[in-house]
Amino acid sequence: MTETIRPAFTDRPRPLLSYGIPFPDAAAHHVNDLFHASRIYIICSRSLARNTDALDRLTTALGRDKVVGTRIGMQSHTLWSEVLEIVHEAKAAEVDLLITLGGGSLTDAAKVVALALSNNALTPQTLSTLTNPSTNPNIHPPTTPILSIPTSLSAGEYSPFAGATDDTSPISAPQKHSFQSPTRGPELIILDPALTRTTPARIWLGTGIRAVDHCVETYCAVKGMTSETDQLALHALGLLVPGLLRCKLDGEGEEWLGARLDCALGSVDAMAACSKGTVQLGGSHGVGHQLGPLGVPHGETSCILLPAVCKYNAKHRANNERQDKLRGFLLRQEGVAEAVKRWYPGKDNNNATDDDKGGMDKADLGDVLDAIIRELGLPRTLKEVGVGRDQLDGLAENSLRDRWCRTNPVPLVEKEQVLEILEMVVE
Repeated sequence: MTETIRPAFTDRPRPLLSYGIPFPDAAAHHVNDLFHASRIYIICSRSLARNTDALDRLTTALGRDKVVGTRIGMQSHTLWSEVLEIVHEAKAAEVDLLITLGGGSLTDAAKVVALALSNNALTPQTLSTLTNPSTNPNIHPPTTPILSIPTSLSAGEYSPFAGATDDTSPISAPQKHSFQSPTRGPELIILDPALTRTTPARIWLGTGIRAVDHCVETYCAVKGMTSETDQLALHALGLLVPGLLRCKLDGEGEEWLGARLDCALGSVDAMAACSKGTVQLGGSHGVGHQLGPLGVPHGETSCILLPAVCKYNAKHRANNERQDKLRGFLLRQEGVAEAVKRWYPGKDNNNATDDDKGGMDKADLGDVLDAIIRELGLPRTLKEVGVGRDQLDGLAENSLRDRWCRTNPVPLVEKEQVLEILEMVVE
């Protein structure tokens, strides 16, 4: 086996991407060669620590004397209270490298921890001053590097931004906040498809739809997209969608590991597409950010909202040409037309065209996405994830504060608009 190591993106030297060899070997090599680190803090998912030997393998490969702190498990959506616990431990241990082993919430936590350490933010009050660089120009950039070994496809490892939920206020509901510049992402991401076999299918496939969401909202944007973002989004979807449908079958051998690597590499291009230039995402991300604090995992917010947001935008004729092109592209991908036929048999008129390779001219982009998500066995309604009608009003109010709602192809600036989308998916 040989390692491939390259920049994740063509236009910048960091982050680096490593794949091809087992993750403990890659981590041990680069901790010495790239980071020259000797005081390492590991943030590991609870399921990996409890159900596998991944953490022990990593610690052994690094050298136990170099691991000065370990955090086992974090709740979804990166709670401030837990972030601050790590900040205190890492500061006391004089940590010189953070390693995440697990899903996206851990990576967001590491980004916020690194930012907090460089600004000596040890309380909720001081942490809150780091959420708005425009009102606090004296924020210091992080100096503690991050190495991430992801086990999901949410792709937050490739972004400098982080989301974390303020659960520390006794008088208000938890609200998710964005940490932007000068926050920094990991400098190295290690991909190991074999490790991802330990990830529950619902998390792997759900976070894959999160990456699909990055592509769809990028391609269907009305501002900021370019030929380059279009190509990246389509290339990512060409890896992700067939890869996810193959992963659902979950066979053994190299072919199936190849499907997992395709999904992981697709998530890289998905993030590259939506982070290029001035691309503006939309309502699936905007509403999804506030659905998260209600207990819905990142990936499943996209499973529920993305088809509905596409339908809402198409109803208002905001981006129909783009949606039609993307629909045609998806129908040409392996397994997609068959999924649409299964879930929307009444919308297949058997009049095949070169574009669609099998008819289904009545199935719009929202229907195609719905069929893919249903084929993966993922939730499509708020009821399925425990969000009731009594929570819709507060969810809609909070969503209006999110920048991606305002940049939706139909700007979501009134509560009634968000409620119309939520009504499509309530049960």
